[in-house]
Amino acid sequence: MTTRVVPTNCRFCGYLCALSATVEDGRVIAVEPDPGRYPYDPRIQKGCTRWRAAIEVLEHPDRVNYPMRRVGERGSGQWERVSWAEALDDIAARLSALADEYGPESLSSSIGGPHATYWPLHRFLTLFGTPNNMGIGQICWNPGIWMNTLTFGWPIEADFNPSVTGALMLWGTNPAQSDNSAFWAAIREYSESGKPLIVVDPRRTRAALRADVWLPVRPGTDVALALGLIHTVIAEDLTDREFVREWCYGFERLARHVEPYTPERVAKKTGVPASDIEEAARIFAASPASALVSGRGIDQLGRNTPAVHRAFSILRAITGNVDRPGACVVAEMPDFTPEVELELSDLLAPEQRAKNLNSGRLILQTPEGYDRVRRITGKAGKRLPERYLTSVHPDLVLDAILASDPYPVRGMIVMGSDPLLTQADSVRMHAALASLDLLVALEYYVTPTAMLADYVLPIAGGLERALFQTHAGTANIAYGGDAAVEPYFERKTDYFVFRELGLRLGQEAHWPHDTLRDALAEALLPTGMSWAEYCASGLYYTHAGYAKHEEIDPATGKKRGFATESGKVELYSDVLGELGGDPLPLVAPVAETDDAFPITLLTGARTQPYYASSYHQVASLVRHHPEPLAEMSAGTAARFGIKEGQRVEVATERGSAVFMARIIEMVSDAVSIEYGWWYPDQPACEPSLGGMWVSNANVLTGCDIEESDGVIGTWTYNGIPCRVTPARGGNDQVPKGEHDDV
Repeated sequence: MTTRVVPTNCRFCGYLCALSATVEDGRVIAVEPDPGRYPYDPRIQKGCTRWRAAIEVLEHPDRVNYPMRRVGERGSGQWERVSWAEALDDIAARLSALADEYGPESLSSSIGGPHATYWPLHRFLTLFGTPNNMGIGQICWNPGIWMNTLTFGWPIEADFNPSVTGALMLWGTNPAQSDNSAFWAAIREYSESGKPLIVVDPRRTRAALRADVWLPVRPGTDVALALGLIHTVIAEDLTDREFVREWCYGFERLARHVEPYTPERVAKKTGVPASDIEEAARIFAASPASALVSGRGIDQLGRNTPAVHRAFSILRAITGNVDRPGACVVAEMPDFTPEVELELSDLLAPEQRAKNLNSGRLILQTPEGYDRVRRITGKAGKRLPERYLTSVHPDLVLDAILASDPYPVRGMIVMGSDPLLTQADSVRMHAALASLDLLVALEYYVTPTAMLADYVLPIAGGLERALFQTHAGTANIAYGGDAAVEPYFERKTDYFVFRELGLRLGQEAHWPHDTLRDALAEALLPTGMSWAEYCASGLYYTHAGYAKHEEIDPATGKKRGFATESGKVELYSDVLGELGGDPLPLVAPVAETDDAFPITLLTGARTQPYYASSYHQVASLVRHHPEPLAEMSAGTAARFGIKEGQRVEVATERGSAVFMARIIEMVSDAVSIEYGWWYPDQPACEPSLGGMWVSNANVLTGCDIEESDGVIGTWTYNGIPCRVTPARGGNDQVPKGEHDDV
């Protein structure tokens, strides 16, 4: 018997907190926080329930441990164990047959949040010849990346620091529940210092309870509120005049554009008092370092999402809070090999690249849009990750599967994702997945989507694989570390799967590394840091620096400026106008309520200890939050005869789902529901599919491209007309369990 203590990382969310694992004969027998490595904060891990479940998850009886092939009807729950060689040989042969019959574009993928290392999948798709990877980027991450790049020449990152930041605005994010990270600890530290905190959220979240100014915006009206703040800053002459004069392009047109958005008019549209709009604008403009941090809440406003992000960029710029300590920083490309090079997107043949399903339907989230923006970032020798920013719209994938429009999509590889739960329009998604010729799921558990698969492949998870989190190559940071143990049973890394498929399909020249660890170590080499040094610290990072636009370029003798076409912050975007978009942010119409659906639905709320649809099998976590919540104000509850703790049915024109009512302080005539819920103790086959139809928020949503924004393709998760009623079958109350306070 041999026992050793090894440094590793948690993998229950995107923060990868440092852990020490005690390993005995190849099995983890204990884990503890590791105070010597990044990222670590004893306040965070003391209050976190997830990392404590690491061994439970490693040894969980429901884990997929061996490759499984479907033997019954699709969705029958009948499987047989096969070898890796047998599974990969058959999958490769079937992929090859699909490419021969329909073309390589007939294969799509589905990915999710930062649960996995996606570039091996993207490399495989490139080399296979398909431009179609379906993700969730349009409603999480992509809008901010695109709009900030158009405005500043490259993505920005918040530089919030409790000791430096003078004013903090949180917009559409609830960090106490969404991540419980060091960021939330820093917010608490900041608010306790007496500095001003502004929170924009329809709900009175734990952050809003700490706020000096809470702006309870009516769902879907965030653009108008942002333009009202900009109007106030300009009308009251609160701008950073010097920064605007030297470094902002299009200020005069912006000033004319926001003239109608007076606090009084904006108040009528948003429900936020005019005096609070004015106070928030003054606070943000007055501080020498104001930080604005937004979240998924504003990434899911459909047609209004790009405009919100543009308005945020503009607000930062006209107050001078750009590349300034405590405000935000224009990031840099990494010193290590960036995502865009690892995914090998330049090797996709032009004729295949042109078959991207978004082409002709969206103006920015396409290969053509990417190329246009590449002309901007290329001025500074930078490239954004291409696969994420050209990921195809799910509605177009569904059309291609169900109607062969514009051509057939007949195969899908699902990785780090459960599209039946996490993509919009679960009913249509179910019909599409059930009709595929080949569906392969790389998974930890047999999820609802995996229940429909032809193959379920066992993937190494937390403590079983090397980690190299990189913000997709948009910043010079990588964090994580090595695996604590080799994968249990026959679990493999996702890199193994795509390399082996690639070797079977003639891609040998592009998979030189035998293991994920070897590939990551080589990607790190340009930094001069060894893999061992990286694992010992848990971090590679260099700060981008501040006021880079003021630096003198030795080649020209002039100030560096911004990597935009004007060399300035582009308040007015000629590029968006050239592509057919709006050069300045406009308010798009939102869906109207009516007698059938009289209130507004917010979806996507996250609550500890879950992470999207993950961890609903883990008993030690489920007991903390056993029921999905539907939150509403006391007035809304009274209007519909609903009591605290009662089961309620939430319905839209798409369908209905059941939740537990919780009465909180929030805007009236709205209900906020959690997403990602299913019940692993229910039958793992049709028609139940693990109880996915009971409380699945995406039974209520749609992703019609005609209703999405035409720039990026963002569909609407926040601002959907709905109704809420006591659930059929009585007004029984459900156990409250150990729900965390909101």
